[in-house]
Amino acid sequence: MEKHRAIPEGYMTVGEAAKKMGVTVRTLQYYDKEHLLCPSAASEGGRRLYSDKDLIKLHQILSLKSLGFSLDDIRERLIPLDSPADVAKALSEQAAGIQQKITSLSESLKEIEALKNEVLQMQQVDFKKYADIIVNLQMKNEFYFLIKHFDDKMLDHIHNQFDKDSASAFIKRFSLVLDAFTKLQDQNFLPDSEESLVLAKDFWDIVTEFTGGDMSLLSQLLEIAKPEEANEDWAEKLTLIQSYIQPALEAYFKRAGTNPFA
Repeated sequence: MEKHRAIPEGYMTVGEAAKKMGVTVRTLQYYDKEHLLCPSAASEGGRRLYSDKDLIKLHQILSLKSLGFSLDDIRERLIPLDSPADVAKALSEQAAGIQQKITSLSESLKEIEALKNEVLQMQQVDFKKYADIIVNLQMKNEFYFLIKHFDDKMLDHIHNQFDKDSASAFIKRFSLVLDAFTKLQDQNFLPDSEESLVLAKDFWDIVTEFTGGDMSLLSQLLEIAKPEEANEDWAEKLTLIQSYIQPALEAYFKRAGTNPFA
């Protein structure tokens, strides 16, 4: 650390540095004590002096801290600022971290707004369903809104049958089958075509896996499948189920010589 009789140009006291960067003097003293940001110089009177370069380093520290890194992590991530390339690299990493934080916060905001809408539609306090909706929003389950229609028996059944990973895999399978049905419909395949019957079996296997063969749960699923209570995306899927998948299932059951609803 260099010694100076007076404060030279380009240097500032700890108070001046703290005020300029919007932090407390105690914060700078703590960073100095932890050898995270030591002043570049000191006056002969012992006043610790910070340079403009120190402030750039402090900006790195504050940015990384705002992203949730510990001081030990920050210490390892600090980039030397000895060249324009070093400064640019430090700024690029800060920008990438901030963008990641923005993305994460945007997702959190969407989840909060979605949960708020579900809470208002339920018109009663039900923390069990709130928790399930939050989990499903975090899983990116596009069918999260159906949870508000499930009773305790259905919710308990889902909890017992699926964990987070198996639930994600199940939802993916269901979405893929719906997408495949949509393609067949767009290509003008009839509901009783061979291609449709193959998918009808896959669809029915998914339904029976979800319900575990409990027809009372199946009845509940049929009851909540009402387009007037659905969002736009789900309404489109319900239209597909009722206009195309249901006839395909009827053709599949007829060929198999069975009627699960009898």
